[in-house]
Amino acid sequence: MINFTKMHGLGNDFVVMNNINGDISLSIDEIRKLADRRFGVGFDQLLMVESPTSKEADFRYVIFNADGTEVDQCGNGARCFALYIQKKNLSYKNTLIVETNAGLLTLNINSNNSVTVDMGDANFEPSKIPLNFDKESLVYLVEGYEVGSLSIGNPHAILIQDEINDIEKIASKIQSSAVFPEGVNVGFMQVINREEVKLRVVERGVGETLACGSGACAAVIYGVKNGILDSRVTVHLNGGDANVYFDGDKIFLTGPGEFVYEGSVNLRSGST
Repeated sequence: MINFTKMHGLGNDFVVMNNINGDISLSIDEIRKLADRRFGVGFDQLLMVESPTSKEADFRYVIFNADGTEVDQCGNGARCFALYIQKKNLSYKNTLIVETNAGLLTLNINSNNSVTVDMGDANFEPSKIPLNFDKESLVYLVEGYEVGSLSIGNPHAILIQDEINDIEKIASKIQSSAVFPEGVNVGFMQVINREEVKLRVVERGVGETLACGSGACAAVIYGVKNGILDSRVTVHLNGGDANVYFDGDKIFLTGPGEFVYEGSVNLRSGST
C-alpha cells in the first residue's frame, strides 16, 4: 500500500507522496489510473517529495501531470509541497529550497499559512520556451490567434480577451500546433484594472484547472511587459485568488494550500 495526501491550491488538486526513501516508482499507466476521477483518486498533478541531488536544496520536488507526463514547474503545487513538508515534520524551516527540473525554488511559509513561491526567472527566448519562431516578439500569431509566450520552467501562451470564452476550442488549436513542440499551457486573461485580472488556464496534459499558479505568473508578466498591469496583481481564478508580484526581474506567487484527506492505495489491485 502506498500512502498519500490529497491537497489543493485554489482548487488545483494534488496527490502528494513521500518518496524520500526512493521506494515509490510508478509507471505512466499507474499515474493515469490514480488520476482518474471515477476509478482512482483523482488529481491534476501528482507531487513527489524526494531527497535532493543538490547540496543547496532541502528536498527534490517532482511533478507528474494527470496523463503521466513529468513536468518541471507547478506554482500551486509548490505551495502545497511546502505545507506538506511542514505538517509531516519533514523540516522545521519556514523557508525551504527545493530542487526541480527547472532549477531551485525558494518556498516561504508565511505566518497565516499562505506560501510565497519565488518562481525564478521568466524566459522569453523562443528556443527556451520552446516555441518554433526565429525571433523573440511580444506577440506571436499562432493558429490565427495573437498570443504572448514565455517559460517559467514550463511553457505558457497568453491571450488577452475582453470576455473569456471559447477557451477549450482555442486552447485545443494552440496546444496541438507544431509551433509548441512540447505542448503549452494556455491562459485566457481579462484585465479588470491595472491591479486585477480574471484568468482561466487550460493546462497541457490536464485540461482546464480551477487554478494554475505558473499560469497566473505568466499572465501577469505578460501584462506588465505590455504596460497594462502594475507590479502587484490579484489574479482571480475559478478556484480563488492568487497574488502575484513581478518586479521586472523576479516573480513571486502567494496563495493558500489546503489539506483534504489522507489515504493509501494499492495500484496493483485497484483498492484504496
